[in-house]
Amino acid sequence: MPKPEVHVFVCSQQRPAGHPRGSCGEKGAMNLLQVFSEKLIASGLMNQVSLVATGCLGPCRAGVNVLIYPGGTWYMAVTPDNLDQIINQHLKAGSVVEELVAPDALWQ
Repeated sequence: MPKPEVHVFVCSQQRPAGHPRGSCGEKGAMNLLQVFSEKLIASGLMNQVSLVATGCLGPCRAGVNVLIYPGGTWYMAVTPDNLDQIINQHLKAGSVVEELVAPDALWQ
């Protein structure tokens, strides 16, 4: 496998039901990972993109959280419906999907 050009981290943290912070797992992170992987394969990007399931990335209330490097672009509330746009606009064309970017205020 060649060295990936892009790393995509998808929070897949799973907390117990009713946990006050919630979790990306309860918001469909595992399904998102599966669909993301399938779409990367179909797009011919699997050799350029490393897709990684992670533990908690921080702002659980905003999940499913996706973090892309280089650039440190933080997307929030990502669903399978957003993946074509992330793949085509961000991963292929290099342009951030502004409407999915987590605001700085999320960290306060």
